[in-house]
Amino acid sequence: MTMVTEQAVAIDDPAPASRRPRRVVLKLSGEVFGGGAVGVDPDVVQSLAHQIATVIRRGIQVAVVVGGGNFFRGAELQKRGMDRNRADYMGMLGTVMNCLALQDFLEKEGIETRVQTAITMAQVAEPYIPLRAIRHLEKGRAVIFGAGAGMPYFSTDTVTAQRALEIHADIVLMSKNGVDGVYTADPRVDPNAQKLERATFQELLQRGLKVADQAAFSLCEENNLPMLVFGAEGDDTIVRAVSGEKIGTLITA
Repeated sequence: MTMVTEQAVAIDDPAPASRRPRRVVLKLSGEVFGGGAVGVDPDVVQSLAHQIATVIRRGIQVAVVVGGGNFFRGAELQKRGMDRNRADYMGMLGTVMNCLALQDFLEKEGIETRVQTAITMAQVAEPYIPLRAIRHLEKGRAVIFGAGAGMPYFSTDTVTAQRALEIHADIVLMSKNGVDGVYTADPRVDPNAQKLERATFQELLQRGLKVADQAAFSLCEENNLPMLVFGAEGDDTIVRAVSGEKIGTLITA
């Protein structure tokens, strides 16, 4: 429990750099890349890259997991009659397209970037190797994880938690589209919904509040890995989340 408390302080207090997280895994949804539409919005990706570059220049190691919802969602394609396995693989390929877009804009910001994918595609990315990813981060490079887990039926939320544990990240930063944290109900439906500044994984599961899938919650809870849920909208939300400002909802074990 001591470890979680220290990490929570590092995120909540915009204090000395020594108390901020050393290494983070940032989850970006595919919808963010598309700006709410199908495909990639270059202006949005440029803004994301600028924020990530700002954080890296401050000495914080950043790995990114990206979704592919701006191209394909396996579960939705399945509802339209596609085989779930094939639909999920299409979704994984969508995440790689987002990875390459983010890599391009990060490198334009002067940040060396490596894309690692769970599905082998040697011409465009390295294979996912945790120790190699850690080495890149230690050298000040950004690392972007694509193709999900490389297997169907696994969400990118679960992959985010799994990657964070494998590379020994201090916290998971879960950027959400359309909300700025965790609420007691859907704020877009219930005007009385209240935002939670702090919560435990068990509390959210008991209330039935779905911020991330249950597998991701279980991985974080069992391994004392904090998760910060915050809104994707804005030109500085990622910077604020990492820099210690009070933003979003901090979830701990």
